[in-house]
Amino acid sequence: MLYYQYNARDMLGKPKRGKIQAENKAEAIEKLQAQQLIVFELRELNRTLNKELSFGKRVKKKEFIIFLRQLSTLIESGVPLVEATSLLQEQTKDKFLKETLKNVRTELVEGVRFSDAVEKHPKIFPELFVNMIRAGEASGELDDVLNKMAVYFEKQYDMRQKVITAMSYPFFVALVAVGICISLLVVVFPQFTGMFANMDTELPAYTQFVLSLSEGMQKYWYLGVLCLLLIVILYRIIVSKPQGKLIMDTVKLRIPVLGSFYQKAILARMTRTMSSLLESSVPILDTLQISSRILQNKVMEQVMQDCYETIQKGDSLAGPMEAHWAFPPMITQMIRVGEKSGSLDDLLHRAANFYEQELDYAAERLKAMIEPVLILILSAMVGSIVTAVVIPMFSMYENMQ
Repeated sequence: MLYYQYNARDMLGKPKRGKIQAENKAEAIEKLQAQQLIVFELRELNRTLNKELSFGKRVKKKEFIIFLRQLSTLIESGVPLVEATSLLQEQTKDKFLKETLKNVRTELVEGVRFSDAVEKHPKIFPELFVNMIRAGEASGELDDVLNKMAVYFEKQYDMRQKVITAMSYPFFVALVAVGICISLLVVVFPQFTGMFANMDTELPAYTQFVLSLSEGMQKYWYLGVLCLLLIVILYRIIVSKPQGKLIMDTVKLRIPVLGSFYQKAILARMTRTMSSLLESSVPILDTLQISSRILQNKVMEQVMQDCYETIQKGDSLAGPMEAHWAFPPMITQMIRVGEKSGSLDDLLHRAANFYEQELDYAAERLKAMIEPVLILILSAMVGSIVTAVVIPMFSMYENMQ
């Protein structure tokens, strides 16, 4: 649904002005005429207001990829864009996507370009998609661009799932370890306090420490929850500020082992995005701007902005990357060779394939390396608590003898 601003007069000639919501101009005029108004001017409101209709609503990435693949297949088969949009509108199960496609189809019927129609729905159609569609319309290769977009978003979705799986595994195991230790201290260890109280011998210092820790966790557990809450709030405050976000993103890239994996994921996303845009004839300056906004890392984003300014001055794209620690020599050398040979899109495509493959290997290595380390840490944590119980028992046994 769209918003329209109207100027009209009622049957008595009194001026009327306001806003009305409708699918298209024809429907808006019909609604106004039904109110016995004579319309003199009717114009669509700016896109910002129309974008509010989609605020807070998003389509699942998997649903969007299915839509792209189906649209690409229909266009390649010679089905007109309006008819293809109508067919997909009827088939999709996502209510919001269905409503959006209905609006897009209405605008296509009115003669609006596909790129302009989808641009009004940024929650569904990202900037990268809109720019590539616009380039496809200009070159007359919309079917080819849609196919590339389907492949691109499929690869991005697969890569995202791999990153989430690889990064969440160690945190999940660590969470289980902490949960087991808390259970031992709060539930199991207190069962032995009565026995310790009846012992004639003085408890070892280590057992006394664990006993105090157990009692403290039972009495002041809310302080732990409060501290955890404060840490979360503090983190959100830090990342909400540009400088704080820059610091946190730098830390993410510097973390041993995990930082290298995170860096490969960003480079794979960057090179894949840039190659897809350049292959679709999107200008290099637009490519850099769009790519920098999808990296989700302030460190890399700043370097891309430096590259943008460098290109504007007529210098090499690889210069700012070579001067920054976050970009390995391989990627900067490939970009420099691509600039000199005029095949930057092809070399970026090769770099994307390389980093995506490296990401697969890194995920397997990360899991193989972290798993035994976490098991050792878990064993040490549980063993230390069990030791605090066993040591006094040995002392008691010796006294009995």
